[in-house]
Amino acid sequence: QVRIVESGGGLVQPGGSLRLSCTASGTNLRSYAMYWYRQAPGKQRELVASITTFGKITYADSVAGRFTISRDNAKNLVSLQMNSLKPEDTAVYYCRRGTSDWGQGTQVTVSS
Repeated sequence: QVRIVESGGGLVQPGGSLRLSCTASGTNLRSYAMYWYRQAPGKQRELVASITTFGKITYADSVAGRFTISRDNAKNLVSLQMNSLKPEDTAVYYCRRGTSDWGQGTQVTVSS
C-alpha cells in the first residue's frame, strides 16, 4: 500500500524558516517527479515547486528565491526548505508523487 507522508510543518514568525519533508512507505520516490502544493483557507490548491527524476526544478513565482526543493533518493526523501516566510505562505502543504499519489498534508502557519 502506497503511503505518502509529509512532516515539518508548524508555527513560525514572519521571516523565519521551516523545512518540510516528504517520505513514502510501500513505494519509492526516486522514479517519479515530485511536487509540493499548498492550499490556503478559501483558496484553490496551488503548485509551489516541482522536481523531476533528472533534477529539473520549477517554482511558483510567489516562492522563487525563498523556497528550495530537493530530493535525496538514497533516503527516499523529498524536501522543501522555506526561508523568509511570509504570512501569505500560511497553508496546508501537500506532497504529490507522480500524477496521483498525495500525502495528507502538513500545516504551515506564519504569524507573529
